[in-house]
Amino acid sequence: TFESLRGFSIEIFDEAHRLAALVAACAILERALPEREPHPGVFAATFALFETLIDSPFWAEAYIRWELGVLEALGFGLDLRQCAVTGTNDNLTYVSPRSGRAVSEDGTGPWRERLLPLPQFLIGHGLSDHDQILMGLRLTGYFLEKHVFFPQGDQQPAARDLLIQRLSTQFFS
Repeated sequence: TFESLRGFSIEIFDEAHRLAALVAACAILERALPEREPHPGVFAATFALFETLIDSPFWAEAYIRWELGVLEALGFGLDLRQCAVTGTNDNLTYVSPRSGRAVSEDGTGPWRERLLPLPQFLIGHGLSDHDQILMGLRLTGYFLEKHVFFPQGDQQPAARDLLIQRLSTQFFS
């Protein structure tokens, strides 16, 4: 038997957006991680996310970074360090849906319409805003769907859809 040291859901019970993020994270873990396969890094990152959901005004950024970490742990990490086309790290604005690598404005060429927008807070350029958070969720959602859920004949959890719906329609802090 064990006794929980902290009730994360209780501490954010009155904050619908943060609670939705906690539920979405649990639903993603349930569907994405192979059963009985240890993932100590994901465990530690999830615990840190739960702490952030309670304490930080930047919880939505942390949630998106957590989803990126889950993708990384499963072998599908994104490479946002430099442009896949030019090799530079200047003016990175997109992500290739095919390779998961960043693309600079100069490297978009005729593929611009097919590329996914890169939220600038993910590469350390400023703080996020509402639009950047939604952009980040679309980015991680695309790769979760492509690499994790679709190959299993599944789709993203309804809890993640609810999180996006809440964040899309209501102001959050």
